[in-house]
Amino acid sequence: MATSIGENSKESSSSTLARLAPLQAVLFDIDGTLCDSDPFHYLAFREMLLEIGYNGGVPVDEEWFVKTISGKHNDDLVSVLFPNDHERGVKFLDDKEALFRRLAKEQLKPQNGLYKLRKWIEDHGLKRAAVTNAPRANAELCINQVGLADFFDALILGSDCKHAKPYPDPYLKALEVLNVSKDHTFVFEDSVSGIKAGVAAGMSVIGLANRNPSQLLMEAKPVFLIKDYEDPKLWAALEEIDKKFATRKTTT
Repeated sequence: MATSIGENSKESSSSTLARLAPLQAVLFDIDGTLCDSDPFHYLAFREMLLEIGYNGGVPVDEEWFVKTISGKHNDDLVSVLFPNDHERGVKFLDDKEALFRRLAKEQLKPQNGLYKLRKWIEDHGLKRAAVTNAPRANAELCINQVGLADFFDALILGSDCKHAKPYPDPYLKALEVLNVSKDHTFVFEDSVSGIKAGVAAGMSVIGLANRNPSQLLMEAKPVFLIKDYEDPKLWAALEEIDKKFATRKTTT
């Protein structure tokens, strides 16, 4: 994975984000991006699908979870898991989310380097929104659990948009709510679905390759991948933004 993450040079990664200066806003996905919540989602799905005899009673594995579940909205998952019984599918996923919250409560941990990045964003006076396909109860649990309840200016839910990720609607709505330009905003995402949504909205997307395979993430066309928020590639890019902004201030 480390090799794949490093395929793009720091120079090209830095110059890509530098074009966004002066930066106006940063947008974040929640699950797998702010916190390492995917293991709890996987455990909840595995347990509940096993109870109903899904997959012939064989427990689903993490590869299945990444391919079938990761980043998708529950409305889409109903059709995938229960194509012939919509009502049962909705009830199943509601129960699964409740189990996720029980498993994750007080166990969720922020992604490495998140608070360092938070300080950089606050020091630069940038607007910020959380943009997610998760239900509101899950989103608020995750945000509160990692101590960011007072950090975001807006919370955008896929269910509040005409289309959820991988459509661009949630990210377009975030730009509208924050009153910022896509040309001066970038996104952090950890799933193929989320990266596609940000790219479709016309923004630069930084992918977190912490759970999902780097090769799959790169196919969704992020500007580059990072391991976490301590990754030197990220900080080289942010430093380049600072330099470009400082140069513009000096020349004007």
